[in-house]
Amino acid sequence: MILLDSSVLIDLFRKKDKTKSYFFNLLSEENDFAISTVTQYEIGIGNKVSTSDFWNELNDRLTILSFDQSCSIEAIEIYATLKRKNKLIDLADLLIGATAKSHNIPLATLNKKHFQRIDGLVLI
Repeated sequence: MILLDSSVLIDLFRKKDKTKSYFFNLLSEENDFAISTVTQYEIGIGNKVSTSDFWNELNDRLTILSFDQSCSIEAIEIYATLKRKNKLIDLADLLIGATAKSHNIPLATLNKKHFQRIDGLVLI
């Protein structure tokens, strides 16, 4: 299973030729994908009525991982480490990274710059 960051989903949506999207490339390696409830929220608030069918169909095909207690504990530890290093990242990215780490799955993102600050997070 691979956890998808919103950047991967937005790339898929924006590409007219879906075969040129990062997500399409991931399909050659894996066919089991998930998003965090944080990613679901990010996509949902940016969703327009004209594109809701696309996002709803995609949501139905993905596993949705809830931000639960183990994710929260992981996020607290990540936050403390990043704050100590003076390298804090956007809260949503921190929560998505914590979800991937707590479920022990890699994260696919087009925003590696922020996520690579999280120790032990496997990025694709």
